[in-house]
Amino acid sequence: MPIEIVPAGKMLIANRGEIAVRIIRAARELGIGTVLAASEPDADSYAAQLADEVQVIGPAPAAKSYLDTSAILRAAEASGCDALHPGYGFLSESAAFARAVIDAGVTWIGPSPEAIELMGDKSRARQAARDAGVPTLRGSDGALTPDDDVIAIAAAVGYPLVVKAAAGGGGRGIRLVTAEQDLVSTVEIAQAEARAAFGNSAVYLEQFVHRARHVEVQIIGDGETVIHLGDRDCSLQRRQQKIVEEAPAPGLPATVRDTIARSSIELGKACGYRGLGTIEFLYNPDTQEAAFIEMNTRLQVEHPVTEMITGLDLIREQILVARDGTLRLGQDDVRFSGHAFEFRINAEDPRNGFMPSPGTLERLTWPGGPGIRIDAGVVTGSAVAPFYDSLLAKIIIWDASRDEAITRSRRALGEVRIEGVKTTLPLLEAVLARREVRNVEHHSKFIETTPDLLGVST
Repeated sequence: MPIEIVPAGKMLIANRGEIAVRIIRAARELGIGTVLAASEPDADSYAAQLADEVQVIGPAPAAKSYLDTSAILRAAEASGCDALHPGYGFLSESAAFARAVIDAGVTWIGPSPEAIELMGDKSRARQAARDAGVPTLRGSDGALTPDDDVIAIAAAVGYPLVVKAAAGGGGRGIRLVTAEQDLVSTVEIAQAEARAAFGNSAVYLEQFVHRARHVEVQIIGDGETVIHLGDRDCSLQRRQQKIVEEAPAPGLPATVRDTIARSSIELGKACGYRGLGTIEFLYNPDTQEAAFIEMNTRLQVEHPVTEMITGLDLIREQILVARDGTLRLGQDDVRFSGHAFEFRINAEDPRNGFMPSPGTLERLTWPGGPGIRIDAGVVTGSAVAPFYDSLLAKIIIWDASRDEAITRSRRALGEVRIEGVKTTLPLLEAVLARREVRNVEHHSKFIETTPDLLGVST
């Protein structure tokens, strides 16, 4: 579909690393100037080198830079930006930040503050999903209150169950309970963790699904029209953090694939969704049923696998919806082809409890060839600081089939050379070599329950 390239002023990118680089490239192709809001350590980063302009917003601690709303808005005003892209993480799912940006007269590249607020409270999101006819897991009706009979609620949900932070995210604020005698103490621990991590102690109970797979549907909307862009599987995780993603989700019955796609569209319509969003489900291979668990109201780290199988630039579409107010795509415009994997390369030592591995990248060699894409936030000589998320880059692989994509991925990962820091590359290679992964027998707890992957517990 032809794109009208209209110079649209300047966009502030309130993020860092590989996603800042990715957004800069998409904006540049649309004729939009780019300003990077960077902390002091990131002022000479690869993203800073690519941006048209850099505004330093504060020192290293995220609370004094990437989480400082006032500093970010001052940077937008000083540089004359008329749009702001939050990337993912940091303030991307803050309704208060979105409102502040909009109130400052700057175009917010994301969903409405109301949608962020609704879906950011996971207990309210569950209710919204039920109201929209989306299948959900058994759980408490909203967040627990001091007056609730927690024992009785848990008995109705059934064991094992999980205690979840209502304001949780990034795999934090989740606690498994297998027996009644552990329930009250676990709820108290989860509430304390949630208060410390999110400033909100609200938690709720939800059914635990043994050996579940984590699947999700990408949607995009303009407040009225909502379409889906296919599904992904994000089951390969460690400590609730995704490390490998693929699209489409393999081994899903056609009825399940259709159900989660339709459900996601209905939920998006119900909350008047605008921009990119992801509806996440747990899929139970034993019952062949999928149930809603949460919605992410932002661009996802794993969006490239969807781009690879659709041929769409999701960030371009996200910017155009925010700029024009109208979705230019219809469901019939979306075509799917082949299979794609994404591998996250983090500066962590998987043989030492995933300890961060800061340092300087003395050597950095990426693979090449057909169907291979590198989304990197670093180059040879880049400093890997200890202050932020350890993601260095994502290697995205496409081929005509899943088996061929696995073969190509194993070859590509074998070509990577990184010196100066430890990385998760050995774990990724070990996971990809496993029969369970090749045969789609893995699940969301596979890595942490397979301690021989690297000869140590993961």
